[in-house]
Amino acid sequence: MFEFTKKRRVADEVKEIIPQPVIDGIWQTLKKMKTDKLVVSPVVAFVFSDDYTEDTIYVMGLQNSGAVAKEYDITYKGEKKFLGQGTIIVIKDKPKTMSMSISELNKQSKE
Repeated sequence: MFEFTKKRRVADEVKEIIPQPVIDGIWQTLKKMKTDKLVVSPVVAFVFSDDYTEDTIYVMGLQNSGAVAKEYDITYKGEKKFLGQGTIIVIKDKPKTMSMSISELNKQSKE
């Protein structure tokens, strides 16, 4: 599950909202979760905290509808206007790829 030799796909909708260094940080966080043997599901959601410092943002990695959750920090010094929007990033493990997209919950809230 979540083999980093697989191709990684990032949906355009993610790229429009989330800065590339943060996207890279989410991939690194997932890799750390796998290394630490914390990945228990083929779907991992990342929720952004409204708290941040000048050079750090925080995300909560969620699995199994929140039954497995842990906070992580990502080093990031850029613009933070994407925070405080309730954005949830979902990474799904597929047979040949790992795909990052915006949660269906976020899409429903915009309708």
